[in-house]
Amino acid sequence: MITLILIAITVVVSLLALNNRRVADRLILWPPAIDKLHQYDRLITHGFIHADFMHLFFNMLTLFFFGRQIEGFMEQQTGTWWAYPLFYLSALVMAILPTYLKHQKDPNYFSLGASGAVSAVLFAFILLAPWSQILVFVIPMPAILFAVLYVVYSIWMDRRGGDRVNHSAHLAGAAYGIMFMLIMEPQVLQHFLAELSRPRL
Repeated sequence: MITLILIAITVVVSLLALNNRRVADRLILWPPAIDKLHQYDRLITHGFIHADFMHLFFNMLTLFFFGRQIEGFMEQQTGTWWAYPLFYLSALVMAILPTYLKHQKDPNYFSLGASGAVSAVLFAFILLAPWSQILVFVIPMPAILFAVLYVVYSIWMDRRGGDRVNHSAHLAGAAYGIMFMLIMEPQVLQHFLAELSRPRL
């Protein structure tokens, strides 16, 4: 249920921002607004707006399929409803923090989108089911293979630059998703390694 609520809020806020520049300007991650105006809420609000409909669609589609799995797992492990939204919202912050620190003094830098937090959710899921099939542009592949390709591609594109995509946030989000899961339930690592030893292609 929390996943659906997060999706609904993100869709509504994103549509408002796409149709109202003032809303987008107030919510987007713009380092000087945080550094000088102390608008720290932008570390979270940037994840509820998107650049266009496709950006919004792919992020929310991924969150829909994998977020519900992680939500159920976290609720089962902790016995609370708030572990998952805490994970998601903190992932928004932790995914964008390296980018913010890097561009803290750059008035020309902007970032938006839920991709960092969605990466955290996706990689948390991969820890639980590394051999599950993920559709990548209608091509099925094992989740663990996708994870490797995703990390390699993100590192390469982050170094290359030029496509206006925050690949650093994708990587930081993925790392945070793994870290959060292992801190919350250390036995996940043993489960992951056991799953890896039983390939199911």
